Amino acid sequence: MYTLQIEHGIKDFGMWKAAFDRDPVNRTASGVLAHRISRPVDDPHYVVVELDLASREQAEALLANLQQKVWNSPAAAPALDGAPRTRIVESAG
Repeated sequence: MYTLQIEHGIKDFGMWKAAFDRDPVNRTASGVLAHRISRPVDDPHYVVVELDLASREQAEALLANLQQKVWNSPAAAPALDGAPRTRIVESAG
């Protein structure tokens, strides 16, 4: 199992969540098996998203898709505030 972890600042959670729910990268077709959205308890303008995938290749392809089609588009990511921090991690136990 591989997880694409994404962290970034947001302007407004409701606006961000609506854009996330529109699913511009088609998470299911991209191989996402499950996802989690978290928010720091002391920062309402920050989100942490974890997307679980079966392979590293799927995680890398999804990340490239997000970078090329979503994060550089104000229409697709209207609440994004700054550049996302990302990493792909592998389940280790």
